[in-house]
Amino acid sequence: MYLAQLPPTFCRSLRSRLPTRWAGLLWCSLLLVAGCATRSSLHQPGSHPFTFGQDTFAYSNGLVWRYDFNPVTGQTVHRRESPGTPYTHHCFVVARSARQFFQGARFDPGAPRADQSTYRRLVRKIVATNPRHLLPYENQVVIPGYTNLFAFSRDYKYLLKEQCGGAWQSYFQRGHWRMIFPLSRSHQTKMAAQLVAALQSGSVPVVHVVRFPKLSINHAMVLFDFKQTNDVIEFSAYDPNNSACALPVTFKRSQGRFSMPRTKYFIGGRIDVYEIYHAWNY
Repeated sequence: MYLAQLPPTFCRSLRSRLPTRWAGLLWCSLLLVAGCATRSSLHQPGSHPFTFGQDTFAYSNGLVWRYDFNPVTGQTVHRRESPGTPYTHHCFVVARSARQFFQGARFDPGAPRADQSTYRRLVRKIVATNPRHLLPYENQVVIPGYTNLFAFSRDYKYLLKEQCGGAWQSYFQRGHWRMIFPLSRSHQTKMAAQLVAALQSGSVPVVHVVRFPKLSINHAMVLFDFKQTNDVIEFSAYDPNNSACALPVTFKRSQGRFSMPRTKYFIGGRIDVYEIYHAWNY
């Protein structure tokens, strides 16, 4: 629990009931807990900003359906993609894995390239890390023979698709519970500030994008940059469905709402956003 979340009445009660010595010890303990709960910074020796086309995968999560949008009625008609692709429903897996590589892997292009079994072992080690925590620089997994994730995934896309996780992990991400509760303007305003703070700390937040109870979008993305004016924050997002270019995600302070442009799978407009892979219950 964050110290700031303790109610004032609780704090006053503690001060009145506990001896000064024990109260002081308790406050020190709470401060230590609060410190442990805060987000750690990624600014450390050897770290670098998340860069699209370097820290992203060279392949995309495929779509099961082809979507046709009616600009007049706003209705969406879909039909099965032909030809289809076997790699679908992996958006959460791709987003989470990109974060895990960014937080827990380093690339050493000067080292000799390894064999496939070695790379398989290293990838397994990376995806076994907790995406909610940063690995210290000295404990990060070293991928030899490659400059970055994009180059590595271009050569080993089948290995990575196989080892990073199955589609079922997109359905059972532990933060899904949050989308069934209202995502108010107030919540979204706080979320925008939370995401900005995460990016300023050097982190790359993964977000769940929804319009529940509508089913027009249910997706995961990685935010890696932002710019802002008095009213608008424009986030740059890595969309697992598109390995070719970044996607802008906009928050308007005056409306308290997020939005994104039309894509192959979404008609465009308002979206609801919340961060995942950042706490035990997300």
